[in-house]
Amino acid sequence: MPLTDAILEASQWIPQAQTHERRARAFGEPFVGRRMKGRKHPIEDFLFTYYTQKPGQLYRWHPGAGVVLLGEPALERRDWKFYRAVHTEAGPGVEIDLHAFAQARSAAIGFARTILSGTSSRPGNFACFGLHEWAMAYKSEVNGIRHEYLPLRLGAQGTDAVVEEHRIRCTHFDAFRFYTPQAVPLNELQPSRETQRDLEQPACLHANMDLYKWAYKLSPAVPSELMMDCFELAWEIRTMDMRASPYDLSDWGYRAIAIETPEGKAEYVALQRDFADRAEVLRARLLAVAESLPLDQS
Repeated sequence: MPLTDAILEASQWIPQAQTHERRARAFGEPFVGRRMKGRKHPIEDFLFTYYTQKPGQLYRWHPGAGVVLLGEPALERRDWKFYRAVHTEAGPGVEIDLHAFAQARSAAIGFARTILSGTSSRPGNFACFGLHEWAMAYKSEVNGIRHEYLPLRLGAQGTDAVVEEHRIRCTHFDAFRFYTPQAVPLNELQPSRETQRDLEQPACLHANMDLYKWAYKLSPAVPSELMMDCFELAWEIRTMDMRASPYDLSDWGYRAIAIETPEGKAEYVALQRDFADRAEVLRARLLAVAESLPLDQS
């Protein structure tokens, strides 16, 4: 018997799946095209290279937990990971196999609950000004730079001066771990994987981009509409993050946010606050999904 809150006929869910695929392909297909030609984009490649979900996985629509899909096309999903066949009064269908999902993903479910709820419970730091990207390029004359095809907007010495003249207090381990060796002791905190659950806070651009990561780590139990909402927010955040970075993106059509100036700082914080507000809504939706999923008790 299905364990479900909704049963969708093919005429109901196939248009949703098609809409989702068009929405996802608008982002994925340009990346695949560039990759086939050996080209890079400093902003638009990020969500497909830094994160582990590939375009083909993103294109697949999932209704989320508690939904039965009916119709012949649905039965093709019987062999998809974490799906199972079910029988209803309206006919055969498929749904997410929550028992199998819990057995395989309990650790991910539990960690997602911890990170999402903990992040929401803390005050936001709106005085970081995106200096994590500058710390990754600190002392570039010695270390080189991560994006070797992008020039530094202020040059190597100007970039170093911005780092040295500011207070750096990054809370996000997956940003901090890319600091140059000389920048590591300049950060007031020393984030680690072990302290991640205690430090992440809701103003952090990387924590808000990571909502996409938590969405796909809980896939297919997360509805694809929510995943794409997280993806599109992460896309906008990445754009702002790189505009505020030390790199000169003018040849790519992006105006810099000059965080070394009072005007640039004000622009950065205004955008950061808007992203934090939008992320908090998505974080609550993701947490509701995570808390609704069972944990393996074996």
